[in-house]
Order: sequence, then C-alpha cells, then structure tokens
Amino acid sequence: MPDTEQHRDLEKRVHVDLPRITPDQMVTSLETTPPPDPTGGRDVDTEFMIRPFG
Repeated sequence: MPDTEQHRDLEKRVHVDLPRITPDQMVTSLETTPPPDPTGGRDVDTEFMIRPFG
C-alpha cells in the first residue's frame, strides 16, 4: 500500500490497541426500576368530577 498523506492520517485516527469486544459483550439495554407514580394512584382525569361530591 503506498504511503500517502491520507494513509498516514488514518493511522493517527484509528486506535488499533483497543481491546476487541464480541457481540455478546455489547449491551443495548439496561434493567431499571420504574419511578414512583407521580399522581399517587389517583385518577386525575375524573377527580375533578368527584371532588364536589365530598
């Protein structure tokens, strides 16, 4: 391969000393816990109708 300016630039940008990873090691999701319900379990869509009744 001829030693061109483009080839030398590529050698500076490519990190060949990085460890190789397999597809099994790639994680696409993370298990989380859902946040608490901001309404506290109340039905805020119908609460305005129930509130006047006591």
